[in-house]
Amino acid sequence: MTRTQRLAEMLLLLALFAVQGAYPVPDVNEQNYLGKAIHWWNPDWAKGDFFLQTPDAHLVFYLSFGWLSLVVSPPVMAWVGRLLVWTLLAWSWQRLSTAVLPGRWWSVLTGALLACLVDRCHVAGEWLIGGVEAKGFAFVLMFLAVEAIVRACWRRAWLLLGAATMFHPLVGGWAAIAAALVWWLDRSERPALRSMVPAMLGGAVIALPGIVPVLLLSRGADAASIDQANVIYVFYRLYHHLDPLSFQPPFVVRFVLLGVLWLALCELLPAQSPLRRLRLFVAVALCIAIVGAALALLQFVDRMMAASLLRFYWFRLADVALPLGVALVGPRAVEGMMRSAPRRAALWLSIVIGLLAVHYLPLAYQRLEPGVPRADRLPDYPAWRDVCAWIASNAEIPPDAIWLTPRANQTFKWYTSRPEVVTWKELPQDPAGICQWWQRLGDIYGYASTPGKLMHSSLSSVPLEQLLAAARKYNATFLLADRKTDLPLKRLYANGSYAVYDLREAPAHKPN
Repeated sequence: MTRTQRLAEMLLLLALFAVQGAYPVPDVNEQNYLGKAIHWWNPDWAKGDFFLQTPDAHLVFYLSFGWLSLVVSPPVMAWVGRLLVWTLLAWSWQRLSTAVLPGRWWSVLTGALLACLVDRCHVAGEWLIGGVEAKGFAFVLMFLAVEAIVRACWRRAWLLLGAATMFHPLVGGWAAIAAALVWWLDRSERPALRSMVPAMLGGAVIALPGIVPVLLLSRGADAASIDQANVIYVFYRLYHHLDPLSFQPPFVVRFVLLGVLWLALCELLPAQSPLRRLRLFVAVALCIAIVGAALALLQFVDRMMAASLLRFYWFRLADVALPLGVALVGPRAVEGMMRSAPRRAALWLSIVIGLLAVHYLPLAYQRLEPGVPRADRLPDYPAWRDVCAWIASNAEIPPDAIWLTPRANQTFKWYTSRPEVVTWKELPQDPAGICQWWQRLGDIYGYASTPGKLMHSSLSSVPLEQLLAAARKYNATFLLADRKTDLPLKRLYANGSYAVYDLREAPAHKPN
């Protein structure tokens, strides 16, 4: 394949990935990751914010990408990061696809299938193409590692998996475990362990900058705090990613059906060397997910032990590996069918292209008329932007003043650069931070501070005494609330949906 052909395929893949992921900025998780990266390079940005001051789990991402915040605005930073990740994904996928299915233009079809299947057929909420964060770079390196495994270049694979782990320990770590099991199971052509030791050690050294910060998260935490943090993390905050008993049934059904399709495709094709290693990689990823599903049953016996094990995202690799396998093996089967049964191959190819059109055409239309960013989930987006713009431009409000904000908001810091006491979305990664995060939520929005109790969805419905007590406890001096009920506090600004209050003065009257 010529260099021009590879470039053309990469550009088409980049266009497809942009159609898939070019949601308005900020997308879900971007305000978290980029906020941390911005704050790492500029500690005065949202100075005093609780989440931004908690220990960093993705230090390599902040170091390698966060410097961009010193020269461009957060939205520009997000778009630059997206284009970089999508370009690297297109390049790495083109290489992997060509290793499994040589020939012109096939990588465009397989890449379109990959993006569609990850979006439509995940079981635990994993996504591949969207906002910029550390795992995007890790998946690029994982694709290159799988390509190396398919080509039996094991030494290169271990180095790439170390680099993936450096950016994201869970993405790279699970992929490395799967690769090790593939090597062990593929006994016919595997290289000797002794010959791979230098590369494996090199990969481990490369991975250290990603692993060490994660290992340090629990430093100084007592066992009770770690147990409590694990339960909060798994069963109250990230259950949709971690606890299979909480997964939505439609997602489970689609994932299982995709698994059945994968098994059928494997029956159609002989297990030749490259395909055999790819199939083993997908099979190991599915086995890891099955182990995670079995571990979920432990919660009926020992909830804390179950939480301590489930927190490792047992389904993340399978959510990408199974679509990856179907996206590569399915077109490989059609390509083989073109020689023996061309009409049947043309029919299947038409069906696949038709289904992809159903997926991509509505997304392309959305890109022509961008709407509200997916991170903005509060009612009345124009009013939210208006009140945030007023706060950001008001010179009389100290830039380091700490705010009480709506629990479900995700973008207050993004639009205002001001610190918050706590939000539901911004979950710390260290045990002490997780416990403090849960306590803050309970103090401000909770009917009670114990796990599992309902929380107020609106600050205007929280008893005034509770708001003022939380403000004193966490040094909050301003409050941004919806206007379902106007609070008896000094109001500085209001529009149709939101109001800004000054908490430095006593309420206008004593609450009953």
